[in-house]
Amino acid sequence: MRSLNVSVIQDALSWQDPAANRQRYDEHFDSLDDNDQKTDLIVLPETFSTGFTMSPWEACEYMEGDTVLWMKQRSQELGAVITGSLIVKLDESYVNRMIWAKPDGGMVFYDKRHLFRFGGEHLHYTSGDKRVVVDINGWRVALFICYDLRFPVWSRNRGDYDIGIYVANWPVVRQYAWDTLIKARAIENQAYVLASNRLGSDPVGNAYRGGSAILDFMGKPIVDCEDKVMIANTSLSMEPLSTFREEFPAGMDCDEFEIRA
Repeated sequence: MRSLNVSVIQDALSWQDPAANRQRYDEHFDSLDDNDQKTDLIVLPETFSTGFTMSPWEACEYMEGDTVLWMKQRSQELGAVITGSLIVKLDESYVNRMIWAKPDGGMVFYDKRHLFRFGGEHLHYTSGDKRVVVDINGWRVALFICYDLRFPVWSRNRGDYDIGIYVANWPVVRQYAWDTLIKARAIENQAYVLASNRLGSDPVGNAYRGGSAILDFMGKPIVDCEDKVMIANTSLSMEPLSTFREEFPAGMDCDEFEIRA
């Protein structure tokens, strides 16, 4: 299996301004397009088009709307999967939805399972009930959003993924938890982790210091964004992951469990 070239983008967000945020990421995409090493997968933060808001009726988008169309078009132009979450209006509810836009025009989505009660997200959004694992060039990728990071049962590798992606608007007041838990999820699941968090601040008073990273299957940073605008690029290899799992088969001793909605 060939290596997978991945890119995690860390930047600030313009509050409830999808057009400005699309332009922001277009500039990053242009710089990626100029690189000699073509990327296969681009990871954006949680609610990358608006910021994390408890007023979804003011910031919501639609599956047929501009941002989803933009993701599909840019994915086709770049020849790379683009993923990140946005606020989507359904018939009678709102979801925090992670879009997986593919170069062939196809699309998969994951709705955030764990809603951030401390911030009131559970009062304004509907929780997802389906765990989603997607395929890219033979790699199996599990999709997660922000608060999901705190729930290891939901993230448990059941022998069905090689990469876990966490997209977030995780504020600096809980930065230590973010920095610790992305490592823990990589270690316990013996999987690479791609973690994309935002920078800047929002009108609610939250400050964000990023800490986006690409981690190996032992929780060690391959690339660490720290607290600056940057794109983390690397090439992931399946061979060392497979070898590590064979030599240290911790997954064979996992407890069996059943998740109930």
